[in-house]
Amino acid sequence: MPSDPTPTVAVACVTQDRHEDVLTLVSALRAQTVPVASLCLVDAGREPLPRQRLEEAIGGAFALEYVRSLANLGGAGGFSLAILTALATGAGRVWLMDDDAHPEHADCLEVLLEEAARRELSVVSPLIVAPQDHSALAFSYRLDGRITHSRAALEPLGFLPGHAAFFNGALVAEDVFFRVGLPDLKLFLRGDEVDFLVRLRRSGLPFGTTTRAAVAHPPGWGEEHEVIPGRLKVVVPETEFKRAHFFRNRGWTTWHYKRVVQLGADLVGYPLYYLRRRDPRGLAQWAGRYVGGMRGRGFGGPR
Repeated sequence: MPSDPTPTVAVACVTQDRHEDVLTLVSALRAQTVPVASLCLVDAGREPLPRQRLEEAIGGAFALEYVRSLANLGGAGGFSLAILTALATGAGRVWLMDDDAHPEHADCLEVLLEEAARRELSVVSPLIVAPQDHSALAFSYRLDGRITHSRAALEPLGFLPGHAAFFNGALVAEDVFFRVGLPDLKLFLRGDEVDFLVRLRRSGLPFGTTTRAAVAHPPGWGEEHEVIPGRLKVVVPETEFKRAHFFRNRGWTTWHYKRVVQLGADLVGYPLYYLRRRDPRGLAQWAGRYVGGMRGRGFGGPR
């Protein structure tokens, strides 16, 4: 998709009680070689981020669009609100950023814009690396049929078509949201990024990940469990609240979009994981949530 080589970029971010992380993000945004036009921040925390402190950290480098949400809309609802706020500023591209993520280097946005223009991309994403070890991917990637966390394994490829991590540094052209839509509010937490990815693929819009840029984000290593070493893993969130939403939403996206390969992997992987741990209760809870999601049951807000 042809695009203006220097479109106006608004950052869309959702935060919940991570004040210091947001200030780290602001510092990284200020350092970008291509300036952002605005930070559109949705704050759903129990304690709001002090507005004066935030504005002092920005120091007039870009505009602040601060939206205080008294309701917890989840990741899906929060990002929908942040994206709409960013679009309302007239931005040509929206840079989606989690509150505990930040660009690795000052030229991150510059590289993303270059790649988007050169490859005519509607969406371009950076690699996601662990802040404690930038040589390691924060989330696993399947390369030649095997699971890897090695940044070095991906960098020589240059570009990964059809792959993106949306809420951790993806740069999205504004018209994408009018064609693909916003994150699905009913998914609330976990799985909304998979739903958006499937919809983007079905739209036919060009997108992918450049290995020339990276965003640092706390890794999901503690949630990833390999049941067949190097070949098959399952993701099991560490809290009951997150597991409930993740399993339900995974069941829904798998069934709704007829993701047969994913369904087969889950029907093998999760029983193996729980049976090896001798945790029939955990297996029953997974199955109940997963099947409930397939049937469209159990949706609703945190209340």
